[in-house]
Amino acid sequence: MSLVPMTERGAAALREELEHLKTVERPRIVNDIAEAREHGDLKENAEYHAAREEQGFCEGRIQEIEGKLSNAQVIDVTKMTNNGKVIFGSTVTALDLDTDAEVTYHIVGDDEADIKNNRISVSSPIARAFIGKSLDDEVQVETPGGLKEFEITQVEYI
Repeated sequence: MSLVPMTERGAAALREELEHLKTVERPRIVNDIAEAREHGDLKENAEYHAAREEQGFCEGRIQEIEGKLSNAQVIDVTKMTNNGKVIFGSTVTALDLDTDAEVTYHIVGDDEADIKNNRISVSSPIARAFIGKSLDDEVQVETPGGLKEFEITQVEYI
């Protein structure tokens, strides 16, 4: 299996969630199952079945996170020399040449993307258009709404 790029912040968030699932959620669910067992007949025990279902979701998420972390190539751009080139993990500020609006995007891994916080996936059309470009370059992006043109005004490795 190939490595999946991930920022240091994204990897830390996954490690934190994994720790919470293993040390807080898993023991709580085991306790819920034990309590539900004490209520008698398991066939008609809704609390038991709900706890078992929750356990399945929790264990599935633990496996999913462990898999993602084991295949992650963690890239920390703060340790790299900023040469003005847009790379994975960089934060790009650009001027939308059609609207004169300034936009800022942080290029992150697929699992970290969150458009509400301007974190876009490295595999998105906008990120793919920006990667490899440099400060002051003009970039054309084919979007569902048509062709958009940007001028890169700032590249940060933060």
